[in-house]
Amino acid sequence: MRHKILLAIFCCYSLSSIAQPAAPGDFEPTDYLTREFHAGRRAALRAAMPDSSVMVVAAYPLRNFSADVDYVYHANPDLYYLTGYREPNALLFIFKNPRTDANGKSFTELFFVQKRNPGAEQWTGKRLGIEGVQDKLGIRNAYNGEDFSNYPASLLEGCNKIILSNVPLNAANDPRDPADQADLMEQLKTKMDAAGITADYPDSGKLLNTLRGIKTEEEIALLRKATEISCQGQNEVMKAVRPDMSELEIQGLHEYVHKKYGAEGVGYGSIIGSGENGCTLHYETNTKTRVGNNLILMDVGAEYHGYTADLTRTIPANGKFSPEQKQVYQLVYDAQEAAFALLKDGCTWKEIERAARKVITSGLVKLGIAASEEEANAYYPHGLGHHIGLDVHDRGSYQKIEKNMVITIEPGLYIPGGSKCDPKWWGIAVRIEDDALITQDGYELLTRFAPRKIEEIEKKIAEKSALDDFKLPPLESGLKKGF
Repeated sequence: MRHKILLAIFCCYSLSSIAQPAAPGDFEPTDYLTREFHAGRRAALRAAMPDSSVMVVAAYPLRNFSADVDYVYHANPDLYYLTGYREPNALLFIFKNPRTDANGKSFTELFFVQKRNPGAEQWTGKRLGIEGVQDKLGIRNAYNGEDFSNYPASLLEGCNKIILSNVPLNAANDPRDPADQADLMEQLKTKMDAAGITADYPDSGKLLNTLRGIKTEEEIALLRKATEISCQGQNEVMKAVRPDMSELEIQGLHEYVHKKYGAEGVGYGSIIGSGENGCTLHYETNTKTRVGNNLILMDVGAEYHGYTADLTRTIPANGKFSPEQKQVYQLVYDAQEAAFALLKDGCTWKEIERAARKVITSGLVKLGIAASEEEANAYYPHGLGHHIGLDVHDRGSYQKIEKNMVITIEPGLYIPGGSKCDPKWWGIAVRIEDDALITQDGYELLTRFAPRKIEEIEKKIAEKSALDDFKLPPLESGLKKGF
């Protein structure tokens, strides 16, 4: 019994992530996506769905962090995009063709949501429940998740295709709630089997890639906010950086600035790679206790109302690029500029990728770092960019680039120790990553607020920071910095 009671308790750590936004009068932000936005996205999806089909979108399940502590909850981006709902234990049905219920009422969507639970809400914040979903999200056909079991398999009759979005027909069991995500998915599978229907996964990706890949004005406004906040984090760190700082300290400065501007978190694990640590593309441990006179690769993106920036700057911790660092940095900068020169509505990913890679590979050969263009590819092991939005690697097409897509352009060079080149290049890692909104004739550089050019970065580092006088007292436990 004690074990069940413990499992019934959600920790306060998850409170801000699961609880829905309060009313504006409670001093909450007023620029969340509107219920009209989400309704419009459902209508657009329905219009694109094949005849006699139904789209099913499930919430992500909760995941346990340790004992009675959960990971901070992150909503399924597809479900949030279509409804604005940010809680677990939910199942959304969108029907292409109108259906009729037992009372003769026509409907095109059903939403089964997490039931109100005063005991759980005391720990993790208020839930919307049926009334909240109807009033705040504007979805009239809302029901408690536990009611789904009462719906017969005939719910799916006449649907010749059922499209599941993003979640397989199983989920980790969460025993803290009736009608948890695992129960809902099991019931769905049972109903599908009874109706003789199999899921069609590929169409889900195609439909939602098309919708989410092209941003609306409301989404662009949030991405502008997220990118500018990220730029201000980079600027403040440039001004505050010192060789005696640790990678974790630099990470903390970035994220403090983000939160000061109202960003709820980061869109991915912050990457602060000093020296050779920058050669690890997704280096997230950030454990070096002194960055020294190395370059620092800082890939940090603020998440604002679910929309994330993806921004990288590489800077010299001592304020000045060495001759070798400057040459490698300039090569990456030139590659990015080559991609930008082609970037507009109607260009292709292959075209801009080819332009950037040509600059880098020929440049590496010219510098003597690589003996051939084929050998040069080892120092540039990733693609040029990706979509951003509700996911840092967001849904979208990777064929033609179109107006109102928001994408990253991020060439990079990574020369780890022991490479087949002069040791003077070892440990140099440079990535420059910017976020661009595609326009009819070109692009808007959303991350233009953080300097990219060598001389501009060195000038920014020389400025005084608001954080320069931020001093903490020494720890009385006797532990020294770096343990």
